[in-house]
Amino acid sequence: MQNQNQMQNGTQMSPNTMNQGTSRNHGAHEMLDAHEVISCLIGVMEQYRLYDQHIQDPELKDILQRQTLFMTQMYNTVVDSFQTGQDPQVPTQQYKMQQNNEVTYGMKAGQPKKPKQSVNEFTDECYSSFMLAHAKSAASALTKAGVEMNNPVMRRILADSVPNMIEMSYELFLYQNKNGYYQVPQINTQDMNMMLQAYTKAPQQNIH
Repeated sequence: MQNQNQMQNGTQMSPNTMNQGTSRNHGAHEMLDAHEVISCLIGVMEQYRLYDQHIQDPELKDILQRQTLFMTQMYNTVVDSFQTGQDPQVPTQQYKMQQNNEVTYGMKAGQPKKPKQSVNEFTDECYSSFMLAHAKSAASALTKAGVEMNNPVMRRILADSVPNMIEMSYELFLYQNKNGYYQVPQINTQDMNMMLQAYTKAPQQNIH
């Protein structure tokens, strides 16, 4: 309480009175970006918690629960390294999805879509789409914050976490694609071949 009163009264605390376990080797910009990405992870996990009670498909519920469990540990690892500036107690893990990599290509006609007018209209298609958007957003936030880190440990932790969010996003895409929620159109074979042959490899040269 004394330290809080000193801060409220405008008295500057000396470094010796601060928590000795807290690292000060972070720049101001880095601090703000770290707060942003940590808040993003909290938001994703809270949104997942909200969807969990409404999802009907056991497969989607399993994906949500596995991803939530993994993100919780990822969040704890990020917070640990952020607060100490040192290697976290639990290092970055590798997320392993359980979907196969088969993608269904092509489009099938369906009913035109429009925004739902009631929460009661939300379906597993909606919830899996929300989850995919959150996972992709977190991947972008981690990438943006990672390139702004001064602390080498934080930079590595965030950089190593990006592939995990990409993997979660891909798992959700595959689930949606398998269920016809996320269709993948293709261009015709002739145009595809022309585009594939539009480039050639550059010669390797030694730079002295």
